[in-house]
Amino acid sequence: MARVFVYGTLKQGQPNYGHMLNTAKGIAKFQGRGRTVERYPLVIAGKYNIPYMLNMPGTGHRVAGEIYAVDEQMLQFLDEFEGCPDMYQRTPMSIEVLEWEGKSGRSVMECFVYNTSTYPPEWVNLPYLDNYDSLGKHGLSYVLRESR
Repeated sequence: MARVFVYGTLKQGQPNYGHMLNTAKGIAKFQGRGRTVERYPLVIAGKYNIPYMLNMPGTGHRVAGEIYAVDEQMLQFLDEFEGCPDMYQRTPMSIEVLEWEGKSGRSVMECFVYNTSTYPPEWVNLPYLDNYDSLGKHGLSYVLRESR
């Protein structure tokens, strides 16, 4: 099993969370909540209002998200879903654990994160978020793939 940190539409309560529950795509077991150890820019960009974590460590905020243990089948699905390696790249990253399987406490672990180094330069000028919510006050509604 690999550990994956999700910060966008795959989180609980977000538009693509159903993929994490779909055992036909593999196993994804929620383990806890955390945030990036380093700061990163988390932006909402493109005509479909997709959240992107730009691979610019040291800029932006410590990004909040969820930690999952995933099997190889789910990892392959996520690679495909995230357009890896063209749109996003799967990068090992240090994540500070804030809650682990229902218990609070702090530690740091390595997780895979889908962030991007392949983005238009103007995205650096977009507002930076620390916690993505598709229905947030940003007013940028995420467009599901089936609606594009």
